[in-house]
Amino acid sequence: MSQSPKRWTQATVYPDMWVNPDQDPRETEQPIEGERATLEDFLRNYRLTLLMKCEGLSPEQLAQRSVPPSTLSLLGLLRHLAEVERDWRGWVTPGGPEPKIYGPKDADFNGVRPDPQLVQDAYADLEREQEATDALLAQFSDLGARLDPSQVSLRELMVHRVEEYARHCGHADLLRECVDGRVGQ
Repeated sequence: MSQSPKRWTQATVYPDMWVNPDQDPRETEQPIEGERATLEDFLRNYRLTLLMKCEGLSPEQLAQRSVPPSTLSLLGLLRHLAEVERDWRGWVTPGGPEPKIYGPKDADFNGVRPDPQLVQDAYADLEREQEATDALLAQFSDLGARLDPSQVSLRELMVHRVEEYARHCGHADLLRECVDGRVGQ
């Protein structure tokens, strides 16, 4: 029977935080103006949260699964979100989604191994796919516009992106605590 890691945080100002406010890259002093800027800021912060939850872990720790029979792992989440970013572009561009990065359904989670190259590739894939989706959606200015071919509005797609990252950051909270005991939002 394995022993659970002791819970800990790096923060000293607020013990329920991941890091102290002056070290948190999600903190900005500039006010956010407008609906689109607000959605983009929330997305940016959730993306940073996911990366922070993965920071400082070995390939073995990133590949560690939660509890059987689940295939969830932090590395799997990085790979999954790269796939999702690619899939979202298929909602907007004719011809449907591009081919899967990692293979058939659930290969993003099932193909996880504690391999340094796999980890490096996952980070690079996620960054590339995020940049491509951001660049595509930046071409549209009207949040109410219906995008071809899906007819989803830009607003709906933006909110869905925030929701997807937020949900998976919740998973990342629990996965990280399981891996090494570190807690915090």
